[in-house]
Amino acid sequence: MNLDKVLAISGKPGLYVLKVQTRTGFVAESLADGKKITVNLKSNVSLLSEISVYTYEGEKPLKEVMSSIAEKENNGPAISHKEDPATLAAYFKEVLPNYDEERVYASDIKKILNWYNTLQAKGLVVEETPTEEVAEAAVAETVPAEKPKKAKKVTE
Repeated sequence: MNLDKVLAISGKPGLYVLKVQTRTGFVAESLADGKKITVNLKSNVSLLSEISVYTYEGEKPLKEVMSSIAEKENNGPAISHKEDPATLAAYFKEVLPNYDEERVYASDIKKILNWYNTLQAKGLVVEETPTEEVAEAAVAETVPAEKPKKAKKVTE
């Protein structure tokens, strides 16, 4: 699951995908309806790849939390974010047993589950595939190195 270009824009419902950067901001496309909007640099924008969830041991990246939800649900949809707070907390405890219950609020859990279900509905919740660099390194290891060719002797 790649969250590098997925955005949450303060004051705007849903998630957006970064399309193009401009001089004064950028263009984003809504995952809900596909409409493109322009966002100026003064807007409060969060990349999902930069968000973390508090745990008792530190912070856990949102990507790992969403991967845990995907693993639990076999890449299917999670429970609705509209469930009661106790149900949401119990579900989140199954997904992330060591989350900090004092610092992670019910509204945070709702938002994470809503985002996950939005991404899942758009087919963006997929198992990770190796990046090109990892794939290239694997290919380089399996291909035998060429033997250096002997230089021909040049006679004048």
